[in-house]
Amino acid sequence: MNTFTLLFICALIVSFGVEYWLAKRQSNYVAKHRGAVPEAFKDRVSLDAHQKAADYTIAKGKLGDIDRIISVLALLLLTLGGGINLTFAYWANLVESPFIAGIAATATIFLMMTLIELPSSVYQTFVIEEQFGFNKSTVRQFIKDHALQLVLGAAIGLPLLALILWVMDSIGPSWWLWAWAILMGFSLLMSWLYPTVIAPLFNTFTPMEDGSLKNRIQGLLERCGFNSQGIFIMDGSKRSGHGNAYFTGLGNNKRIVFFDNLVNSLDEEELEAVLAHELGHFKHKHVIKMLVATSVISLIGFGILGWLIDQDWFYTGLGVAIEQKSHAVALLLFMLVSATFTFFLQPASAYVQRKFEFEADDFAASNADASKMISGLVKLYEENASTLTPDPLYSAFHYSHPPAAIRIAHLEASA
Repeated sequence: MNTFTLLFICALIVSFGVEYWLAKRQSNYVAKHRGAVPEAFKDRVSLDAHQKAADYTIAKGKLGDIDRIISVLALLLLTLGGGINLTFAYWANLVESPFIAGIAATATIFLMMTLIELPSSVYQTFVIEEQFGFNKSTVRQFIKDHALQLVLGAAIGLPLLALILWVMDSIGPSWWLWAWAILMGFSLLMSWLYPTVIAPLFNTFTPMEDGSLKNRIQGLLERCGFNSQGIFIMDGSKRSGHGNAYFTGLGNNKRIVFFDNLVNSLDEEELEAVLAHELGHFKHKHVIKMLVATSVISLIGFGILGWLIDQDWFYTGLGVAIEQKSHAVALLLFMLVSATFTFFLQPASAYVQRKFEFEADDFAASNADASKMISGLVKLYEENASTLTPDPLYSAFHYSHPPAAIRIAHLEASA
């Protein structure tokens, strides 16, 4: 134990304590307001739907509490409990090459973490989602999805990990700049490839049929000066009853995607308004701004790692013996514990994202019918069982979208 050990434990206690306290506030606040629909929604949302959303939120909150406890215990076992130390020692004895041993040990830790999270995913899908009528996935589909995610993670992640570790071992003191550039380039490549290569492995994307809806959407795209490689309907209903719409891809590989259950739930004018909101993100360059922010934060992170990598106290303070000191160990430790020290940045990130949502809503109100945006959002809140009464402090800390009442009031003012 050294000073950094105590600092890590304190940061872990504070971050866990704050998260747990906020989650309890959220559950208590939602339960307290379960008995009546908020005034702003009395004519739009039924009491049954409001209570379903409250119960759904509380159920997910209870599972979240368990997940947080398991995550903290797993992190402590891997670090101060010696899990990382033992895993790297095992592979060092088994494999002659330190480079290969580092990759194998890191992959083993991530596999362990995936397996630890699996029971929660099973419970979320087949108990909570099933209980509230959202789950459409079968056991076979669930296993297939997770197996495919594991295979893709290995096929994509292991070469990237190997390349970054090679740079760390070979380039010299400036390795962190090269590693950062590789990671950013890889992220851009994946964003460009995702719509046409990765997403179709999980879902079927059908071009939207000709008709009044497609004509309306194309008219909106022309008015807004947006070009895409097509408008697609995704078979989201084969896994979930939740609906959504999104843009994906970069450059000349952009696509507009509607979940099939969303198309079935909203009328054409509401779909146009929802799409106008998404176009607002494009017009205000929110994706680019977030990409720049992520790049800067990643660069700072790699710079800090470049300093920590030579500090013995960084390893010993997190339960790793000096003889196991390596670039692979340093990278893994940094990925595991950085969230503990940066959790306080979450409210700032959430605030910026909510600001972006308001800007996109303003754009939608200017380029489509604001009342249809409101009615579409209300349907989405109701059908996705999104609570209309979140705790103000919890939502300020976590919500990337403004709470329902605030967002609707903003749209009404815009209209």
